[in-house]
Amino acid sequence: MKIKSLDLLIILIYLITVLSIGVYLKRQAARSKNDYLLGGKSMPFWMLGISNASGMFDLSGTAWMVAIMFVYGVKSIWLPWLWPVFNQIFMMVYLSIWLRRSNAATGAEWMLFRFGDCREGGLSHKVIIVFALLSCLSFMAYGFIGLGKFIEIFIPWQIVKPFLPFNIPDDYVAHFYGILFTIFTTCYALLGGMKSIVWADMLHYLIMVIVCVSAAAMAYTVFPDSSHLPVPAGWTDFFLGQQSDLNWSSRLPAAAEKLKSDNFAPLDSFFALMTAKGILASLAGPAPNYDMQKILSTRSPREAALMSMIVNIVLLPTRYLFITGITVLGLLYFQHSDMAPNIGTDLEKVLPAVLNAYVPSGMLGLVLIALMGAFMGTFAGTFNAAQAYFVNDVYLRSFNPGAGNREISRVNYLSGIVIVSISILLGLLAKDVNSILQWIVSALYGGYIASNVLKWHWWRFNSAGFFWGMLAGIVCALICPHIFQNTLPLRYFPLILGISIIGALAGSLATKPTDMEVLKTFYRTVNPWGFWGPVRDEVKASDPSFVPNRHFSRDIFNVAIGIIAQTAITAIPVFFILKIPAGINIAIALFVISSVVLWKTWYKNLPQQ
Repeated sequence: MKIKSLDLLIILIYLITVLSIGVYLKRQAARSKNDYLLGGKSMPFWMLGISNASGMFDLSGTAWMVAIMFVYGVKSIWLPWLWPVFNQIFMMVYLSIWLRRSNAATGAEWMLFRFGDCREGGLSHKVIIVFALLSCLSFMAYGFIGLGKFIEIFIPWQIVKPFLPFNIPDDYVAHFYGILFTIFTTCYALLGGMKSIVWADMLHYLIMVIVCVSAAAMAYTVFPDSSHLPVPAGWTDFFLGQQSDLNWSSRLPAAAEKLKSDNFAPLDSFFALMTAKGILASLAGPAPNYDMQKILSTRSPREAALMSMIVNIVLLPTRYLFITGITVLGLLYFQHSDMAPNIGTDLEKVLPAVLNAYVPSGMLGLVLIALMGAFMGTFAGTFNAAQAYFVNDVYLRSFNPGAGNREISRVNYLSGIVIVSISILLGLLAKDVNSILQWIVSALYGGYIASNVLKWHWWRFNSAGFFWGMLAGIVCALICPHIFQNTLPLRYFPLILGISIIGALAGSLATKPTDMEVLKTFYRTVNPWGFWGPVRDEVKASDPSFVPNRHFSRDIFNVAIGIIAQTAITAIPVFFILKIPAGINIAIALFVISSVVLWKTWYKNLPQQ
């Protein structure tokens, strides 16, 4: 089916409401830099957590997750560990607390807190600004293209063309839609700053819950149990084996081809490498984007940890209700004449094909709002983060440190216009969504891990080491795809990691240590565990009452229990919709037991402030 007038009316009402939020909060956002960029650090943790989760429900990622569940079945729950999805557990248990204690406004300002506000510290400050702006602009361009292609499916150009005084070439219709919704999103984010983004995300999340439950209910009622799904043996298995024994060749050649092209076999070694990379990426802490800005916007370190907890609780069950529901509908009706021709061999089109064919008018409008809102939330949060780095770490630090609120507001608006213009230009120049995503994941984030793990855990690691570690890793990640062609980036990740570690260690040991007073201030404030012996001794000498952090074992135990709880809460809606009682009971039991353990070993030990 195609979009109807009722759906367009629902979308229009939503857009007007979101824009009104930005207009209403404009005065509050203009009070100060912190009010605009961080919401005045006055919003409760549950609002920030829901906002963060809403932004993570991204359109392109959801389409990919539907495709992998379509092919791999229940065991696809493990594949988002590639990102890794469990980094939020590390954040919840201790890293959000450490980050928020700095009281910084951005990740770049945090670098000055860690390495000192001096010429040597400036190396880490500058490289993280460049990294943050590049990653933010790239993610904005990635979302810009993905949204345009998605909207084009539901609102064909033939419907819109008669109402416009100009024509758009077919190759640029998706770009036109992307520009249109990007400009709209920029308006409310630019007017109301962080608070307008959070309130708009709250509205979006409410709609998203309605949509996810509705999709799950539609799927739940159309088949007796999982044995009636047209899938190969092993599709409902939860655990990964050495090889994927799913035989799609006689049922769906496109799925068989995806299994081959993904090249994940042997699955057990692939999973081990994926987990190792995920742990290291999680130890590095959040990248300098909207996730970090939400943590820095919380009222206290305690609320920063609770915010990261909320993200897991509100994101995963709702998202997997939707993913599993859409997957089941796609499997049951894939051979339907309205669906199969639209999907072809690209299984990432299962999501829009199911929506287009089986979602009734009215509900389709809400579904489109939920998925467009996912783009808008991600784009607006990333846009706000890019503004924060430009205004706080470039303009106020290097050009006009004494700027008043009125001047800061003008620079916020001007920088926002420039940032969004560059992201649109990047979107117009990029070939497709995947080309941008691969560059972000393989190049930018390939060089991020080593330096950002060491900055938390080793006292001798300095600003020069951070700079050279990041530079070596990024350059290596840019070169490796040309050397190891037709190879998954995860396979040569150990090489990127090794070279970036060499750069980080060489850069640190070839230069003098960070000033001890800077290290003492950082260690006393953040109190991390790790290799901080000489600094710990200095702090204890000047302040005998200081109690160092000796909770490494407890934190790692809580991370392990948290990952079990996160996996269980992900599996519950999957087993529920697929009507697998044993899986439901085991997942619920694991979640309850893990939650009780975390309540005793994590929640009761959170700082009071």
